[in-house]
Amino acid sequence: MTPLATLHHSTLSYPVLSLIIFLPVIGAALLALIKDEEQSRWFSLIILTMTFFFSLPLVGRFQTNVLGFQFVENHAWVPGYGLSYLLGVDGISLPLVLLTTFLGPVTVLCSWRYITHRVRECMACLLLTQGILTGVFVALDMVLFYFFWEAMLVPMFLLIAIWGGPRRKYAAIKFVLYTLAGSIFLLLAIVGLYVQAGSFSYPVMLGLHLSPSWQFWIFMSLLIGFAVKVPMVPLHTWLPAAHVEAPTAGSVILASVLLKMGTYGLLRFNLTLAPAASVGLAPYIMVFSVIAILYGGLLSLAQNDIKKLIAYSSVSHMGFVTLGISVLNMQGFQGAMLQMVNHGLTTGGLFLLAGMLYERTHSRELSVNAGLGRLMPGFVFFLGLYSLSSLAFPGTASFVGEFLCLSGAFKHSMRLGAWVIPGALLAAAYMFRMFLTVTWGKGGDPKLARDINLREWASLLPPALLVILFGFYPAPILKMMNPVLEAIIKRLPAEKSMDIATLITHSIQGFLN
Repeated sequence: MTPLATLHHSTLSYPVLSLIIFLPVIGAALLALIKDEEQSRWFSLIILTMTFFFSLPLVGRFQTNVLGFQFVENHAWVPGYGLSYLLGVDGISLPLVLLTTFLGPVTVLCSWRYITHRVRECMACLLLTQGILTGVFVALDMVLFYFFWEAMLVPMFLLIAIWGGPRRKYAAIKFVLYTLAGSIFLLLAIVGLYVQAGSFSYPVMLGLHLSPSWQFWIFMSLLIGFAVKVPMVPLHTWLPAAHVEAPTAGSVILASVLLKMGTYGLLRFNLTLAPAASVGLAPYIMVFSVIAILYGGLLSLAQNDIKKLIAYSSVSHMGFVTLGISVLNMQGFQGAMLQMVNHGLTTGGLFLLAGMLYERTHSRELSVNAGLGRLMPGFVFFLGLYSLSSLAFPGTASFVGEFLCLSGAFKHSMRLGAWVIPGALLAAAYMFRMFLTVTWGKGGDPKLARDINLREWASLLPPALLVILFGFYPAPILKMMNPVLEAIIKRLPAEKSMDIATLITHSIQGFLN
């Protein structure tokens, strides 16, 4: 068995992974017994805070020198078809699990006064989303993974369609249709892997040695399914609509966690199950990543809607993540993983700030919100910090991740690295434009300026502290992920002789035969 597939059972006396998945789900069900809106808010906040604290032992007991999956829960589900309830975490899934549980209470806090109708139902959707997203990152049975992947659609659709903006139904339907279209290809890949492995267990699939033709089709099917979630250009058009129309909590979940499902899938499944195809098709992923970085940056620079600006910046920033994955070296992988976490903290914080402005002015336009910041010192502090992190200023978390992505790109090719540099400059341009307009611009109504309150401080401060901490000390995350990333790289070199032309030829011949 490959070292990546080694299963280490939990050193804790309770099933911690099941607990952090199902505690929010049970909490959502118990909300049916609570009639008072204020009580439902407090109950949801308590449940998600408890979930976060229950996830902390994963860090304390995680063994960074052990390769494979830890805290494993394995129970027979449908043995005749190779189905099992199999959960586990390793160095690339644990940071995303912690990011998900960490941001759970933040989504409730930012919805406290933003959501004014059907409060109980909204809190239930937030709880369900948290539990389901956690399940995506810990599921090691492919059917279980697919179940969580698809189940996420329901609460997210409701969050956008019920509590979103004027075009919420259009945005919600577009989000669901894009995701379902990608999920069809993901399901085809899972079925194909089951045909070859005779089991839906991901650790069992890691032992497969697929032919070039199988690898090509598996890689392409997985890629389409995951590319919609990232989202990679040109499959990105659902994202701005969903972000703009979603409530603040929905935008935070989308940007901070949901997009990471796609890049996590690329790193977890594409590179390990189809190494030859990963190497052969990597140049194409690089091209689309560079396009996303530049295209997303240019569109952000042209926006006057604050949420649209941040949404298109996500397209650009996630381009850095896919670039780091596609260069297939250690610096790129490290940068991609760090950017997943850092983007979740930074962009989530920016959406929180955009929501706070909207609560005051009922507009997302820069012109309406211009100049308000100079009357809101607390708000300006966080806007400055998150803006600097978004443009990868040294001393902030995003700098480390983006620097490693660029290092990986330059290590692969000087020309590739040169193409990416303008993307970093564009980030500085659009983030400074937004910050300077909101802070010192003219046109806003000073009467609408009201500095952030204690609840808003409570939602903004924890991510801000991590932005600074990981900017100066990213070592804990790197130490956690390095053994897994090194093991993934070791699966690739033996396949590097397979060029793209040979790979496609073999795949077509295999399909015709």
